[in-house]
Amino acid sequence: MSGAELKGGDKAPTFDLLDQDGIRRSLADYVGKKILLYFYPKASTPGCTTQACSLRDAFAELQAMNVVVVGVSPDQPDALKKFAEEQSLNFVLLSDPEKKVAGSYGVAENKAVFGLISFGITRSSFLISEDGKIIDAWYKVKPDQTAPLAIECLKNLK
Repeated sequence: MSGAELKGGDKAPTFDLLDQDGIRRSLADYVGKKILLYFYPKASTPGCTTQACSLRDAFAELQAMNVVVVGVSPDQPDALKKFAEEQSLNFVLLSDPEKKVAGSYGVAENKAVFGLISFGITRSSFLISEDGKIIDAWYKVKPDQTAPLAIECLKNLK
């Protein structure tokens, strides 16, 4: 199910998913803005909380660079809503329970956890241009590196 890794210049795969409020969101909703699209394994876990809070804290700086932050996980919208409220998140979280969008970005794969194989999400992030092209992609990113990597990339554009 996992696709090939994406790189700068590739067309960003489309998505059409429900957010934490049950609103349908698609890539087309963000035309004219850069998107920091990040994938994480599970809401309300330590690494995912670290990642989300670092993006929350960098939100103003990213917004000043015309970037919207969008998180994607296999969690259901109600779990995403609870996570967003508990952590005072100021950006959209999308529900991809079948991991189809994650697969199209090459971040859904079999993972071994405590000797058991499961189909999960590899923490990764993508900076997408205003016209829907990948600017940069970071696979297997550390939770606290999503925002700094994107900000550094944005500062080096043009």
